[in-house]
Amino acid sequence: MSLLGSFMNLAGPDLIVILLIILVLFGAKKLPELARGMGQAVKEFQKAKDEFNDELHKAGKPEIETAKSEVKPAQSTVARGESQPANSDGKAGQS
Repeated sequence: MSLLGSFMNLAGPDLIVILLIILVLFGAKKLPELARGMGQAVKEFQKAKDEFNDELHKAGKPEIETAKSEVKPAQSTVARGESQPANSDGKAGQS
């Protein structure tokens, strides 16, 4: 794990050495092509990630809206006849 931690903490001189090694391996003519290719790859990755996030959000929204539209108000379980109006004291139709 410390190897991975030390890899993520590259300082200025370390990056310069790595870039010089890449320059020697690929040559000065190939570096712009490599950089352009990497830039396009990063751009495509970002585009695919954004499209995936958009689809994920679009897929989640209809489920929430559908669930809200399916909710119906509670109905009374006690049947009231028209001949028995409700009194203010809670007793229906008693004399």
